[in-house]
Amino acid sequence: MSETRHFARVFPFRAKPRIVPRSEHIISRASISDNALKVLYRLKNAGYKAFLVGGSVRDLLLGREPKDFDIATDALPEQVREMFRNCRLIGRRFRLAHVHFGREIVEVATFRAHHDAKPDGDGLIKDGRIVRDNVYGDIDDDVWRRDFTINALYYNIEDFTVVDYVGGVEDIRAGCLRLIGDPESRYLEDPVRMLRAVRFAVKLGFNIHPATAEPISKFQHLLNEISSARLFEETLKLFMGGSAVQSFEQLRHFNLFGLLFPQTEPCLQEQEHGFPHMLLVRALESTDQRIAEAKPVTPAFLFAALLWDPVRRQWQEFCARGVNSDEALVLAADAVISRQIARVSIPRRFTRITREIWTLQPRFANRLGKRRARLLAHPRFRAAYDFLLLRTQAGEASEELSDWWTGFQQAPSKQRDQMLAALNEQRPARTRGRRMR
Repeated sequence: MSETRHFARVFPFRAKPRIVPRSEHIISRASISDNALKVLYRLKNAGYKAFLVGGSVRDLLLGREPKDFDIATDALPEQVREMFRNCRLIGRRFRLAHVHFGREIVEVATFRAHHDAKPDGDGLIKDGRIVRDNVYGDIDDDVWRRDFTINALYYNIEDFTVVDYVGGVEDIRAGCLRLIGDPESRYLEDPVRMLRAVRFAVKLGFNIHPATAEPISKFQHLLNEISSARLFEETLKLFMGGSAVQSFEQLRHFNLFGLLFPQTEPCLQEQEHGFPHMLLVRALESTDQRIAEAKPVTPAFLFAALLWDPVRRQWQEFCARGVNSDEALVLAADAVISRQIARVSIPRRFTRITREIWTLQPRFANRLGKRRARLLAHPRFRAAYDFLLLRTQAGEASEELSDWWTGFQQAPSKQRDQMLAALNEQRPARTRGRRMR
């Protein structure tokens, strides 16, 4: 049995691809990066097959502007490196060629085959999980290794056609997200596909096909076996792609959020029966708005909101044991972050800022003297102030306090003096008792 017929039996799609001619699709070379075109044409002129593939083809068919352009070819990674002086080979599990053009990177991947098809290759499956994936093949093999039908479309630079083996064009038109092949086997191969299903469905506004959605509840526990570093990357894509609120809702719908944030989920379940988790939702809304306005967003602020409820709970527990409030907050921050990075590995450059945002919150109550000046001069003051506003909107912090700090920042020097004088008048006078011998 030929490899193509074998895969056609394993994956219930057409054995022969549908070739969509240039006249029947909207992809134009004018919409493709000049650097990606350089790579495509150099590969083609050297006698190799060269296709634009994956999300860039999907986005172009949807009339969207792709963020990056990936290329699939029959040239081996070492052959690609020989053709481009600005090329670097990366990865062990997935051997890839990165062609650098300044800040733009064009990723070039060699066609991959199913591991069963090339037993002598450099591929390895352990307990159903792909742990190394450098088994090379042709486009007829490569298509079955991709995850979703809408990501398995190939734009051929030779004749400008779109090659579709799996019905991806029809699924794009129907707004349907569907796994290629048996969903249970595909989730077992790589459980992160459950998170990718949520991300793509939210990002594109697609519905997840019932056969793709149904096994998630059965295999969601497999995410516990994924490395914390990889889960961090997926978490950023979920919450910093411009659709953080919808991602949050869908993750909770599929009971996946608790696998990423196991300390936060119990807090949310309790709040659902009381007041809503407004701070977190407001933070996600703010993140989406800033991304839509092309403003900078730091993951540190996002993680501060995602983990604030467990920090606040731990803080209260330490205080109840008699620990000083400021020290209790520091201990709570350390404890929560230590448990979180065991699940989602947040780099220290972000956790340091997250801690500072939290530990600055009590200091907003000290508006007189040197403490106020030190707080205003703190490099994380603005982030901490924005977090104070979120806490106020959630009904957790005093509205008078946040309004005062807003007004103080905007006031001229003379008005600031008046605001401080008013605070001094409100402060109760100290009483001096007799010194005890």
